[in-house]
Amino acid sequence: MQSDRFRRAAETKDFSAMDQLFAEEVVFRSPVVFKPYEGRDAVAMLLGAVSQVFEDFRYTDQVETDDSAAIMFTARVGDRELDGIDYLHFDSEGRIDAMAVYVRPMSGVNALAEAMQQKLEEATASP
Repeated sequence: MQSDRFRRAAETKDFSAMDQLFAEEVVFRSPVVFKPYEGRDAVAMLLGAVSQVFEDFRYTDQVETDDSAAIMFTARVGDRELDGIDYLHFDSEGRIDAMAVYVRPMSGVNALAEAMQQKLEEATASP
């Protein structure tokens, strides 16, 4: 499956092969921010922060068609458990050109938003 490379990277928290996984102009839609993030660098920053925020992360199911995949996961942020889906769309070269993350329940979304805001502030404050 095309999504296996992304799944392995997420499970091992190793996104060092960003240029092989993602199209340069990838669009990432967050569950907590209205405006999408655009470009490989923005996605790299977000995935790095998410990999630090999620605890007990594990994928539970995977569904794929010719050019898209949905990978279901569970995780914890602090004392909040959540379920989510990573939706991936692939370009003609097999790289992810669009990604959206969906999370439930609302308490998990709120915990994720707070933790991500803190991580992203730390990342932008560091020289």
